[in-house]
Amino acid sequence: MLLEFFKEKGALLEGHFVLSSGLHSPMYLQCALALQHPADAARFGADIAAQFDSEAIDTIASPAIGGLVIGFAVAQALGVRFIWTERQDGVMTLRRGFTVGEGERILVIEDVITTGGSTRECIAALETHGAQVVGAASIVDRSNSTADVGVPRISLVSLDVRTYVGESCPLCARGDEAVKPGSRK
Repeated sequence: MLLEFFKEKGALLEGHFVLSSGLHSPMYLQCALALQHPADAARFGADIAAQFDSEAIDTIASPAIGGLVIGFAVAQALGVRFIWTERQDGVMTLRRGFTVGEGERILVIEDVITTGGSTRECIAALETHGAQVVGAASIVDRSNSTADVGVPRISLVSLDVRTYVGESCPLCARGDEAVKPGSRK
């Protein structure tokens, strides 16, 4: 059902893509298109929030930019604060005056997880400031549950989508032009 929704919204793309992780893939999920209507974002946020005890979470945090809309939606569904991390000089950090308290219980929310890199960076930035990251969640898990982010993690849908290192990418070998639609340069 979720993938059908992505297809209907034009958010499930097929071709040759360079993901924000640097890996190549024949499939790309453009969550921005799937979340452009607030009611849809709220529904996905509520679906994620329903899997957690709101009493055990003080704050939702997301890595910018992909996790911002769904992170906010989950925070709204749980009735908790929402903050985000972003890269500054290539390092994920808290900015814009956001702070976390020692032991503050945080759930990290992302739109799509492939390798878990952005989620791990977000967790590290929060833990550096004393937060206790209690879990992570995403709308889509492209790793088929293999990405390890160091905390318990759930997703609304798990996919097994092939990814390739650039040098061994059959799409590159075939001469297909790679498109980089992600948020990281």
